[in-house]
Amino acid sequence: MVKLDGDLDPLWQDLDWAIGQMVIMGWDGTEVTPQIRHLIEEHHLGSILLTAKNLKCTAKLVQELQTIAHQAGHLQPLLIALDQENGGVNSLYDEDYICQFPSAMGQAAAGNADLAYKVAKATATEVSAVGVNLILGPVLDVLTNARYQPLGVRAVGDDPQEVSQYGIAAMNGYKDAGVATCGKHFPSYGNLDFLGSSLDVPIITQTLEELSLSALVPFRNAIATGKLDAMFVGGCGITNPSMNVNHACLSDQVVDDLLRNELGFTGVAISECLEMEALRSEIGVETGTVMAVEAGCDLVLLCRAYDVQLEAIAGLKLGVENELLTKERIYTSLRRVLKMKNACTSWAKALNPPGISLLSKIHPSHLNLSIKAYDDSITVIRDNEKLLPLNESMHQEEELLLLTPLVKPLPASSLTKNILEAKNKSDSAPTEHDKWIHRDRGVIMSGEGVFRELGRSLARARRGKLLHTSYTANGVRPVHENLIHRASCIVIVTADANRNLYQAGFTKHVSMMCSMLRASGQKKSLVVVAVSSPYDFAMDKSIGTYICTFDFTEMAMAALVRALCGSSRARGTLPGTLRKSRKAVKSRQHWLVEPYDRDRDSNGLNDLLSALARAAAPNHRFLTTTTAHSFEIFNPNIEESHFVVRNSSTQALYGFCATYHTQGTGIIGAIFVDPTKRNVAIGRSLHRRALRALIQKRGTKKIQLGICFPGVFLGIPTDDGGLKTWFSNSGWDLQFPRRLANMVIADLSSWSAPEGLLQSIQRANMSFDLIHGLENAETVLAHVAGNANPEVFELYRLALQETKSCGVVRAKCQRGGLVGTVVICSPGSPVAGYVPALQGGEEVLVGGIIAPVVAPGNGDLLVIQGLALMGLRQNKAHKSGRSVLSWVGEEGMEGLGAMGWEVLEGWEEFTNSVENVSFLEG
Repeated sequence: MVKLDGDLDPLWQDLDWAIGQMVIMGWDGTEVTPQIRHLIEEHHLGSILLTAKNLKCTAKLVQELQTIAHQAGHLQPLLIALDQENGGVNSLYDEDYICQFPSAMGQAAAGNADLAYKVAKATATEVSAVGVNLILGPVLDVLTNARYQPLGVRAVGDDPQEVSQYGIAAMNGYKDAGVATCGKHFPSYGNLDFLGSSLDVPIITQTLEELSLSALVPFRNAIATGKLDAMFVGGCGITNPSMNVNHACLSDQVVDDLLRNELGFTGVAISECLEMEALRSEIGVETGTVMAVEAGCDLVLLCRAYDVQLEAIAGLKLGVENELLTKERIYTSLRRVLKMKNACTSWAKALNPPGISLLSKIHPSHLNLSIKAYDDSITVIRDNEKLLPLNESMHQEEELLLLTPLVKPLPASSLTKNILEAKNKSDSAPTEHDKWIHRDRGVIMSGEGVFRELGRSLARARRGKLLHTSYTANGVRPVHENLIHRASCIVIVTADANRNLYQAGFTKHVSMMCSMLRASGQKKSLVVVAVSSPYDFAMDKSIGTYICTFDFTEMAMAALVRALCGSSRARGTLPGTLRKSRKAVKSRQHWLVEPYDRDRDSNGLNDLLSALARAAAPNHRFLTTTTAHSFEIFNPNIEESHFVVRNSSTQALYGFCATYHTQGTGIIGAIFVDPTKRNVAIGRSLHRRALRALIQKRGTKKIQLGICFPGVFLGIPTDDGGLKTWFSNSGWDLQFPRRLANMVIADLSSWSAPEGLLQSIQRANMSFDLIHGLENAETVLAHVAGNANPEVFELYRLALQETKSCGVVRAKCQRGGLVGTVVICSPGSPVAGYVPALQGGEEVLVGGIIAPVVAPGNGDLLVIQGLALMGLRQNKAHKSGRSVLSWVGEEGMEGLGAMGWEVLEGWEEFTNSVENVSFLEG
């Protein structure tokens, strides 16, 4: 028998209990059925996928489920999971309490990662109020073949970095609301090939190298934050030269090798639903469940069929009996699941969800956020004929024709709710069988009912005549022709026309009719609105006025009416590479660059830094502690000039550049742009102004990129190839970098000196001492002036003046000569304010060891190790929990790594002579 570690309760010796924690199951009702009760009480089911549509029942339902589990002896509450992606994919909806927000692509179109964070936090707060503790999101798929992928607007777009930015923003929002997160759909649902048969599964044909460069980037970045609790592993196949997988979630190549070993994911892996027809027919649920766990999945999903759910549990038990699954393997998954539960729920929380009392309080502010998000997401891609707003291009007495397709109502909509309520009222009393049967309510069709309210709202908003009818795959019928002849303006709605080709054909036919009628002198304006995928007519220039809403919820349609009629201005932009291709046309524009004004701009700079921190890669966490004050050093020997591009109306900063000048060296210490304003030449405008100002200063001989005082950006981040390309294209010679790093010992209390290091230092007859103040510092300053940049010299002067919180460690050779120095800072010292990596916030006290300067020689590696060792001793004496070593040259990194230091951030500093002025052009 496997011996349980001390972290597991003896209850888990019963494998039936442990196995119950390894499945996640759902059902279609809004009441507790005998079946789901049986699964919780008798099979110890630990996780439930909720698909309820009625909020007022949901809070009570979840509470009842948790009460059943508590009374059945469960040690921890149930994990209650929910699909609440927003847009068209929401499981909970109530117009009085639960707000609707834009889809992931709609949020990206709004161009504001901070807005995406707020939306995610609001969404998670609402679902948490009814007892949900796990959101199956964010969607991290990259739409490699965006035009034809059914995932559509559920994904952010086709740019891996943008998907990362918005995915991490959403994940942070969920986490800050206290809900666990689950990235999906690993390894990607963004470029699937479909084979057509119901027994076939979609497949990925990209190689692992291609996946690594695109599809895996958001997953890798989200995992690196350490905040992703779970990963949803898809059921797609993978066919490429190095992998032939029928179902990703059943393959150890995908789960154990790729997800865990290569990407470093340590959280809970959740399988795709094993009720899918392809798997049931090919493998069977019993065997498939065992294969999923063997592959590395910790939670196996069975969505709704009770008999299949029992089959899956039986399969896991058989897997243990057949020795396919060891007890160690069961307990590995159990620990992961219990760890996630500990982080997101407790019995006190699970048994007492706040419900309506909280939702009613937060609803007004969330509704305002929803309206803003939708207004910001509406995107006018083209308006060549200046038809918008319609109130200005049409007379009130002219008729407007609205043509809409037949689509299914979204599950999270008042229309679906009303249909179901009407159906329930008209139905006869249900039999016992009817009461528990699982019906697919997604097949309800309502004809033009989905867009009926859109037509009514549009008529009210323009206070004029509106004609509304639907169109189908039957094409343009006589009724359509008659209405088109009557109307002065036609608005056609499309929903995924690339996959519903009849919509594309109908729209092109109507467009041709309008062109012919205009040629005969009639007024026939045409507006096309894509209410799902923006790719329907994005590249078709023959559609002169083209608008995208990214979903067709009631809130989206209300925002569309406001944009069409001019009560709000459409602010959205195309997501991903389409946005970049449009912005590239504007890349020659010039922005007004102004000197930074502390009183006017400091708040805007802090807001800009916050936006950067949310959008940054996980290993740029130093941005979270960077403030406007970090860049202003007020040193009489360093001339500083900073520049901004700003919105003079709102005072928002779009970009910032910090420059410094000392002893003939001009330095760009930072240059950054609002993530939502990139690719429109803001950075180029700042760069041009900064270089011109530096070169015009008297005595400038060289230009430097990166600075250690202040130590925000020591250079170009080594992991940002795009930024390096940008500077290269701007004229910098980047052939000869000076590689630098910030290094860290994260847990100083458990660190000890490597065996033999002290003896090596003693054999070298080196000695070390610590000095404070400028009185005894002449040799130190002379040493630094001869071996380091001029700004390093000023850093040392400042540190020596801060006698209470800083000092300098000196290393001397056997003859007493100075061979090395380093600055030591206690936690919270004034010097640490200029090095964000030294600021740990409230989490931990951070001791600083800054700017080691070593004279060239045979023993310089041992000198650096000795300086670091003395610095660590000082940090420990100051009660530091973590130690950061800043501005380490490449030559010392290997030796420091042997001591236990790890690279926190890597940088490349560059220096060019002023004669190289080609980068001033363009």
